[in-house]
Amino acid sequence: MTPLSISRTTAVRAVALLLVLGLLAPSAVSALTYDPAEETSLEQGTITSPANDSTVISTQGYTFQGNTNPKKPARVISVGRRGDLEWTHDDEVGGDAWFFDVDPLPNGNLLVSSPRAGDTLVFELDPDTQERVWEKRFNMTDTHDVTAIGENRIAIANMREWNESAGVSDDRVVVYNRSTDEITWEWYFKNHFPASTDGGYNDDWSHVNDVDPVGENRLLLSPRNFDQAIVVDMESKEIVERLGSDDEYDVMREQHNPDWLVSENGTPTILVADSGNNRVVEYAKENGEWVRTWEVGTDSLNWPRDADRLPNGNTLVTDTLNHRVIEITPTGEVVWEYYATWGPYDAERIGTGPESSGPTIRDLNASGKYAITGSANLTAGGSDSVGFAGRIRATFSGTLLEGPMTEFATRWAHVTPWLRPIWMSGWEFVWAIGAGLVGLAWASGELVARRGRIAAGAKRLID
Repeated sequence: MTPLSISRTTAVRAVALLLVLGLLAPSAVSALTYDPAEETSLEQGTITSPANDSTVISTQGYTFQGNTNPKKPARVISVGRRGDLEWTHDDEVGGDAWFFDVDPLPNGNLLVSSPRAGDTLVFELDPDTQERVWEKRFNMTDTHDVTAIGENRIAIANMREWNESAGVSDDRVVVYNRSTDEITWEWYFKNHFPASTDGGYNDDWSHVNDVDPVGENRLLLSPRNFDQAIVVDMESKEIVERLGSDDEYDVMREQHNPDWLVSENGTPTILVADSGNNRVVEYAKENGEWVRTWEVGTDSLNWPRDADRLPNGNTLVTDTLNHRVIEITPTGEVVWEYYATWGPYDAERIGTGPESSGPTIRDLNASGKYAITGSANLTAGGSDSVGFAGRIRATFSGTLLEGPMTEFATRWAHVTPWLRPIWMSGWEFVWAIGAGLVGLAWASGELVARRGRIAAGAKRLID
């Protein structure tokens, strides 16, 4: 080799090393300066109008293969009117827990759904004593929602019920009677949806995440992976109402927790956390068609998974990957805000009953599309989503690549928070991936440059 070629090789290596170190530097600084004692995992945000009662919040946390990350805890908490923490419930009896749906009961207790160790534990929690009044463990995986539908009867959204021997999904909704300890009613998605829905049967086919009573004998169901909300008549077992359809993302995308409302003039209305589209929407049925009447939070919410209309006309929104619960006015102004890591799933305002109990947006004369304003922005993206995903959307907006890049940005925003360390920001995660790619390219270049030497060494070993 000539001196010039050696100089070039050395220079390339030096540039690669500096680039890797430069990309990793922000993450290194964050790791070295992170102080768990200063962690503000439970903290009030904007509060311009105290709530009329306590707010109960469930957080999913992060559990992988039975191991819970202590920095991403699962728990149920109660927050006071002015944002003061009242209590925390985080038991792991019977296995590491996730907490999903939590519903206030008429007696003041809470009905909780908590998957753990491959099963689902359902229990009634006395918030004053923190004791379980009763509990029942079901051989059901990852159940997100259970709902009391009468004395001793509980409706259960039974997702991920995969029949491996038959190669079909047995996802269903059931009614369990606590008095007789038996399932008294069941409804299978495979009997009402084509096998081709969501690309065909798989072990998480419907991902049904919500079941709510509608009147005396109907249930509102949310098969998330089918991008729709349906109402089922319990006697005929027919689908009598349907909002959305599979892959019709403009209506809804991988929604959570739809609520059934009825306007003053009797118009059927559905309020729903449109998770995959990062917004909360409301639809009213006019002349047999569902019409969107309200949209709030697009591109500032991040994977919202619950929205309840309160009696005062405001909406309580669980903004999961911004790790907060907010109460917003019909025009999107934040009047109450609380940050609760990790990954809040459900929030209920005590005294208002489970789910929504307020007027429709049309009854409030507030139809339209609104941005969310007034947040304390303690979580990146809480106002305008200027992180990496937001930058991708803005960069490719109006171009031929807008569709695929928006899809990429959405998936990035919903997946990476579960992967990166708690001390690492979104941009630092991007730089770290960049450092990995540069390092991989560097290693590949070294292999190519030394291929002759490597081949000769391998030949000597063989000989």
